[in-house]
Amino acid sequence: MSEKASYILTGSIILGLLAIYFFHPPFKEFIDHTWDILWSEDEERISAYFKDFGVWGPIAIILIMILQIFLVVFPSWLPMIVAVLAYGFWGGAFISIAGVFCASSIAFYLGKWLGEDHLEKVMGKSKNKKAERWISEYGFWTIAIFRISPFLSNDAISIIAGMLSMTYRKFILATLTGIVPLSFAIAYFGQDTDTLKNGLYWIGGGGILIYGIYVYIDYRKRKKLKSENA
Repeated sequence: MSEKASYILTGSIILGLLAIYFFHPPFKEFIDHTWDILWSEDEERISAYFKDFGVWGPIAIILIMILQIFLVVFPSWLPMIVAVLAYGFWGGAFISIAGVFCASSIAFYLGKWLGEDHLEKVMGKSKNKKAERWISEYGFWTIAIFRISPFLSNDAISIIAGMLSMTYRKFILATLTGIVPLSFAIAYFGQDTDTLKNGLYWIGGGGILIYGIYVYIDYRKRKKLKSENA
């Protein structure tokens, strides 16, 4: 698929979903009702609700993960827990990975569609250049850590990566590097809410710490190499 076709497809999906939500009452009722159930914290109700969809249940969860791009207050890990509650360890993990893959791809091409000029207007020229340099030097592991840590803005980093012209192959590989271990961790701890919360904090915090150490060591190496070549 060409880059232009990807932009058109991304824009069409976004506009199509928004149009259906606002102009097709049954779809709006479905989304609103699903939202209420997801926030009910009633595990049995959540599990039963999605199992009632049959083969469409996983598609409904993936759709929610895509819509989550535009719902900033909606935590990205919640549909992953729902997937585990409804479909068990393996089913929940693979649905989570598929959902993040689809949502991340759409967010990435949304960023490409908006373009770097849009980011520069928001951040300013100097900050935009710093972000571009950071993505160039640490982009892969930045995205991977954002995926591992469920409390960081996954959708924002996907859009920014697209805006800064990161290659899709590098982006999606980094995304999978982070989301695969997170998905299986959530699948493992998902049946126990308290254990899951503690696990997410440890996973997210540990990932950020390792990333910070990596950036610090790499920065010192670059600085030392620069001074030696001066």
